[in-house]
Amino acid sequence: DFYRDRLTSHGLRVLIPPPDDRAEVHRIIYEELCLGVVREESRQAYRDAIKRLVQAGAEGVVLGCTEIELLISDSDSPVPIFPTTRLHVEAAVDASLAPHTGASDARRAIGTRK
Repeated sequence: DFYRDRLTSHGLRVLIPPPDDRAEVHRIIYEELCLGVVREESRQAYRDAIKRLVQAGAEGVVLGCTEIELLISDSDSPVPIFPTTRLHVEAAVDASLAPHTGASDARRAIGTRK
């Protein structure tokens, strides 16, 4: 898993939601959010899943799918959330605006290897 491997390589402990929560997360993404449907009961299901992760020791939550940001914001979580779409855009903007000597510097700034 891309995020898990990348985060653990930096010394972070990664918690994965249990199978039932993962199934519900995926269902909401593909049956609702991808279709532009945002339901309060789905937002609550995500809040509940986040709460269970926090109870298991999570200190932050990675929103690893672009559509999740349609449903969840900082106010929905007792711990920091990390919306990957926004973080990637911010890193790309920072890299493009930073003085650098070439493409390898820009790739390094946004965490890619080539």
